Amino acid sequence: MKGITKFVIADILKNRIILFYALILGVFSWSIFSLEDNTSKGIMSLLNIILLTVPLVSIIFSNIYMYNSAEFIELLVSQPVKRSAIWTSLFIGLAIALNVSFLVGIGIPVLLFVPFMTGMTVIVTGMLITTIFVSIAMLCSILMRDKARGIGLSIMIWLFLSLIYDGLVLFFMFQYADYPIEKPMAIFSALNPIDLARIQVLLQVDVAALMGYTGAIFKKMFGTMTGYLISLIMMLLWIVIPFLISLKLFNKKDL
Repeated sequence: MKGITKFVIADILKNRIILFYALILGVFSWSIFSLEDNTSKGIMSLLNIILLTVPLVSIIFSNIYMYNSAEFIELLVSQPVKRSAIWTSLFIGLAIALNVSFLVGIGIPVLLFVPFMTGMTVIVTGMLITTIFVSIAMLCSILMRDKARGIGLSIMIWLFLSLIYDGLVLFFMFQYADYPIEKPMAIFSALNPIDLARIQVLLQVDVAALMGYTGAIFKKMFGTMTGYLISLIMMLLWIVIPFLISLKLFNKKDL
């Protein structure tokens, strides 16, 4: 298992797309913090990249890597290695490699320019988002045998969680504005990992006015250590559940 994981990490870290991804993140991060005197504003600008670009790159790259590794996976399955070990190694390898790119591109500038606790929240949130979308990508690749359909499904999931979901929540809020809907709104926010990531970071920089409706309600309901732990647990579930489903399907898949 360790051997497969090391091979996957080394293989991905040599990939030009991943190197370019880390470089672009680094250029944006250094530029934002060099040009912006206000750290909170800098984090807000960086947050847009973390919530849109990082999930998109993570899910698309992981999906394509899984399809391109089909022959390699079939070779591993023919060896005396447990399927669960193969699938877990691929997941860990992808997650570590993409998180290393994230840390190099965004983690280093954030540690240098942002106060420690706020910076660590940004970094941990970005790493969780990266790992979540790697997990979802692996589920998409096992659900769809065809590469084009798998990538299409990944893009649709990213689009829904990044853009459409908030629109639906806002529509629900305006439709039922006359009713006490704070708890349902908090629950809806907790079901979207990107909303959870946004709220975790914004709770640290204390810019409630920029959080939007869903974030503001979530802050009111869970702006405490308990709320932080709940959002963290929900994000971990977003990693574990898709991965376990994909693992179960992989164990039964006829290769």
